[in-house]
Amino acid sequence: MSQIYRQATFLTSANRFSQCPADAGAEVAFAGRSNAGKSSALNTLTDIRSLARTSKTPGRTQLINFFTLDEDRRLVDLPGYGYAKVPDAVKQHWQKLMDSYLTQRESLCGLILLVDVRHPLKEFDKQMLEWCHQASMPCHVLLTKSDKLSRGAAQASLLQAEKYIKQHALSASVQLFSAKTRAGIDTAHAKMNEWLGLDTQA
Repeated sequence: MSQIYRQATFLTSANRFSQCPADAGAEVAFAGRSNAGKSSALNTLTDIRSLARTSKTPGRTQLINFFTLDEDRRLVDLPGYGYAKVPDAVKQHWQKLMDSYLTQRESLCGLILLVDVRHPLKEFDKQMLEWCHQASMPCHVLLTKSDKLSRGAAQASLLQAEKYIKQHALSASVQLFSAKTRAGIDTAHAKMNEWLGLDTQA
């Protein structure tokens, strides 16, 4: 693991797009349905157990949270989508906030889309893949919680996702990932290093 991920520190939270930090440098954003294990993946990829808040109640991430890696690079935790029991007005606010960030943030250089391996490519996931394709935004899918399935079942889920991406000519890559067993960390880091312009040997 590149040392830069271990030095991730919380920078700020944004409830409105205007509250985002200066749009400079490069940042990788993490998106996914509220029960996809987004916070656990962030904590595992940085090797910092409490970096992103984890909760047994999905949907607790209601703001855009920015984490600094160095002067020029950041990780961004986007609001979880599609599960939280919140008022419609709040959901609409989240949607508008995410739309503004994804379409206007010039320093965004890649999107990590987290998908529960047991429930691959729900409607939101497909929408995100299509958006990334239309915007020419690099996207890498982490099929999370791969430890919850047998090896054969996990591979079948991976093949299913790869087939969908190929059939729809989408420009995205996909892998299996487990925060619990740390499976797939090197592959995920390699993709993040590529986007952030990091030396892969660091």
